[in-house]
Amino acid sequence: MDSRIARNERFLRNIYEKGPFEGHAFCVNPPSVPVYELPHGDYTVSREPIREWVPWVVENYARQVEMLQAVGDDSVPCAKLGTGTQIYAAAFGCEVRAFDDNNPFALHLVTTADEADDIAMPDIWSTPELYRVFELGRLVQEELGDDVYLGPCDMQSGFDTAGLIWRKQDFLIAMMDEQDRRAVKRLVDKCALLYKNFLIELRKEFPRMSPCHCPAAWAPPEMPPWLSNDECGAVGSDLFVEFILPELVDLSETFEGLGMHCCAAAEHQFELFKQIPGFYAFNRVPASQGWDPILEHFGGPDAPVHVLAWITEAAVEDLITRAPAGTRFIIVGDAQTPDDGMKWYERMRALSPRIN
Repeated sequence: MDSRIARNERFLRNIYEKGPFEGHAFCVNPPSVPVYELPHGDYTVSREPIREWVPWVVENYARQVEMLQAVGDDSVPCAKLGTGTQIYAAAFGCEVRAFDDNNPFALHLVTTADEADDIAMPDIWSTPELYRVFELGRLVQEELGDDVYLGPCDMQSGFDTAGLIWRKQDFLIAMMDEQDRRAVKRLVDKCALLYKNFLIELRKEFPRMSPCHCPAAWAPPEMPPWLSNDECGAVGSDLFVEFILPELVDLSETFEGLGMHCCAAAEHQFELFKQIPGFYAFNRVPASQGWDPILEHFGGPDAPVHVLAWITEAAVEDLITRAPAGTRFIIVGDAQTPDDGMKWYERMRALSPRIN
């Protein structure tokens, strides 16, 4: 098993580093237990002893190992410290609503520029929503060993977090007001700084943590972090350049690159994404225009690696067939059973044989 994982690590690392083409990657994702189904829900919301969540992480990791053993696909198992999207907004004081059938989310905290300016910068180590991620990671490493890869909690851009803290309709209007837009930038800067500082500490503490938070795929821990950049779909390109792009560029310059998840109808920003230096990995959903735009804007050897999930087999075949030479794909498919996973992997591998 260790040799299989090592082989997959090398194969996936070669894809990310744009080495000699050896085929696209196809990773089978087994069913996992979502955090909201646990007795105490999301571990960053609950104040129960953090050890209560270790069996959950271990169980989901074991399912990945078992699927890889049965299927022999291209995946690398990760013990993921998954959370909802609320953790950074909660760190700033937002109330969190929890549910039995879905991930928790943060309620807005402010509605005006003055209220936004009163938001204090939180300390990571005094904020349970953040320091409990470290506590769980340490306990999982004790349980599984330091050689096991961890998977990250949710990763949100500072702008996306600001859009949770400030009531959305007021936030968007404030971006258009000459005075209030300055308060928007100040809040975004606070959220971006917290996120960057959190990343620095997380990567320092857990050098074997995969940076890929969405979808459930492995990326080499030494590669730059990923984030969700979804609110960019709600604004025009001029506002993207003013309010969002500076943070993305700063993160990329700090960590020498950036990976991105974007599930918004944000095709109008795709050309601007190219201004992010070292933009190396892209997870995209079809949104309103289907899958075609990723090839129109991000095809060829200089494009980010497309790490795609929730995609039909027909769409995978179409993308691989039409992609410009040098385009790299890592496709994640869900399978309820090893038999289903093996059949899916064989069909996918027929589209792109693995050459190694």
